[in-house]
Amino acid sequence: MISSTTEDLDVRRAGRDMHAFMTELFPICRSISGEGLRRTLRMIEERVPIEIHEVVTGSTAFDWTVPNEWNIRDAYIMDGTGRRLVDFRSSNLHVMSYSRPVRARMTLGELRPHLHTLPEHPDWIPYRTTYYREDWGFCLSDRVLRSLPDGEYEVCVDSTLEPGHLSYGELLLPGETAEEVLISCHVCHPSLANDNLSGIALATELASRLRSTVPRFSYRFLFLPGTIGSLTWLARNEAVLGRISHGLTVACVGDPGPMTYKRSRRGDADIDRAAAHVLGHLDEGHRILEFSPYGYDERQYCSPGFNLPVGSLTRTPHGRYPEYHTSADDLSFVRAEALGDSLAVYLSVIDVLEGNRVYRNLSPMGEPNLGRRGLYPSVGGTDAATSQLAMLWVLNQSDGLHDLLEVADRSGLPFRAIREAADALLEHGLLEEVASR
Repeated sequence: MISSTTEDLDVRRAGRDMHAFMTELFPICRSISGEGLRRTLRMIEERVPIEIHEVVTGSTAFDWTVPNEWNIRDAYIMDGTGRRLVDFRSSNLHVMSYSRPVRARMTLGELRPHLHTLPEHPDWIPYRTTYYREDWGFCLSDRVLRSLPDGEYEVCVDSTLEPGHLSYGELLLPGETAEEVLISCHVCHPSLANDNLSGIALATELASRLRSTVPRFSYRFLFLPGTIGSLTWLARNEAVLGRISHGLTVACVGDPGPMTYKRSRRGDADIDRAAAHVLGHLDEGHRILEFSPYGYDERQYCSPGFNLPVGSLTRTPHGRYPEYHTSADDLSFVRAEALGDSLAVYLSVIDVLEGNRVYRNLSPMGEPNLGRRGLYPSVGGTDAATSQLAMLWVLNQSDGLHDLLEVADRSGLPFRAIREAADALLEHGLLEEVASR
């Protein structure tokens, strides 16, 4: 198996390492294109060997078109004394992403329609975008807005919005089979920690760990700008989509909330069953949500023209914590221990996918004598009792019609116990693998 309960200490350390990587990424001003996105991809590339793709502006992706590339150098609102009251250099959230260039003097009344705040959280800066409609704006705390006196202000957005490229990163780790597990995260958000630097950090760590294994499946990691990135990848890779047997979108995996899984459009895909099983055996609470065509890029992968088996595995889902898309989603909001726990859950889900098989009992006429094969321990105990029960369940259900995950769910035992029981029975010639159901 890819993960192991003996690796708990390493997972905790991985949580700290992921948080440290997030700290490096946090200051960068990312968007759906531009140098901030490229810099982020290069930093990922330093850890895992992704291939960085560049798609020219104007390229089509089904009903969408790759927009102009956006880059920004500086932005501010300055009063008559030369004091910057709103300053891009202090927070990249201060500028609405994809704001067109502006340099003007205007009254507060003229400026006011371009200012965005959160009155219910007066000290937080909101995150706003204008990707597909040329506009400009500033985001600031409501407390600062209410302190602005009437008068004239100097406004500057030193940005460019011109033909260029859309960038994304891709890594394919070959396995024993060509069947693929898709792991996808969006990399277009600026200084927002849980959404989605936590997803970038976890996907990078997961890819790094899988590189040192020889998995059954092949694993394809995508680091994409949201929506336009996944659509562009899908449009350029229709020939490989038939290989994707399982998939997850990674986001919001560092907050202290319980693990949450949103099912794929299919609802009963193996990834849906595997995630529900793993979450059902967690010591802490969890949530299982039905599919919705709203959320992260799973809604693109699950669109009816593709209907890929891709779910979303998060902690608190997008929009369900107050800090979402605000300056309060900072590095202090994300916990290293939560990152480590999320990684452990991802590894457990992958273990289920990797280990799930269908077997046939080769001694189905009654219960085989496990004692003379050394499969019953001479001294009983809790672990021994679980092991014995797991073997009996595997033997009883292995009729070539039920996979091990079904056995685990019906028995109430964790998949690991069922998988280990099957391995022991297979070693002693009591099972044979069935290629398909």
